[in-house]
Amino acid sequence: MSREARKRLAWFDYYPAHGRNAALICRHFGISRQTFYRWQRRYDPQDLCTLEDRSHRPQHRRRPTWAGEQAAQVCRLREQYPRWGKDKLAVLLRREGWAVSVSRVGRILTSLRQRGVLREPVRFRVKRRRGTQNRPWALRKPKDYAVEKPGDLVQLDTMDLRPAPGVVLKQFTARDTISRWDVIEVQHRATSTAAKLFLDTLQGRLPFPLRALQVDGGGEFAAVFEQACRERGLKLFVLPPRSPKLNGQVERANRTCPASAENGVSCR
Repeated sequence: MSREARKRLAWFDYYPAHGRNAALICRHFGISRQTFYRWQRRYDPQDLCTLEDRSHRPQHRRRPTWAGEQAAQVCRLREQYPRWGKDKLAVLLRREGWAVSVSRVGRILTSLRQRGVLREPVRFRVKRRRGTQNRPWALRKPKDYAVEKPGDLVQLDTMDLRPAPGVVLKQFTARDTISRWDVIEVQHRATSTAAKLFLDTLQGRLPFPLRALQVDGGGEFAAVFEQACRERGLKLFVLPPRSPKLNGQVERANRTCPASAENGVSCR
């Protein structure tokens, strides 16, 4: 028996044992009276299959209203123009003298696909590098990872600083998600070596031990930086693509820190 059928059987086992009170049964199991009475009429104690869901397929299905010649013409044009949809194919058919609507062409295409008559073109997809497949130490943050005390999770990010015309610096920002303790450092470039130097600064300035870091997929948080995290036993969590909201606290720190607010260089 399916799970739903076992639930319905429990209704009718409970029903005679409690005075055949339908209102009580419905309150106890959280169902409506209409549902209970409908299944009661269908229930046969000698055949528990009566408690199973029935097929919802309609008794009368719509029959094809097109001729075989029309289907052949649609198939021919689709194979000639494999990237065209029903709208363009309907225009071509009307030019050839076939009075068909766009919806009918769509139904014919669906029928041809289901029957295996229509050969769809091969779609070439560009492979994108996703996840942390090529990252030996970094991984996605597990859902059951508990952040309870300072140092359990520190978010990292970088941003551009332009203190003068033609001068571009890189600011590394770290924020602890529990204590909201910020550490900021400015480097000339955002490289993995610079990120490793910032990691040294971060561990030296935090008044509590560092256990885990959360970064985006930027290249500055890979290679040398990732190796440094591995050597120091620090967990490194990488965000999924296009999800800066998951690093919202450090993004907010970038917005309000003195370096970005005054467009200068300031660290604390």
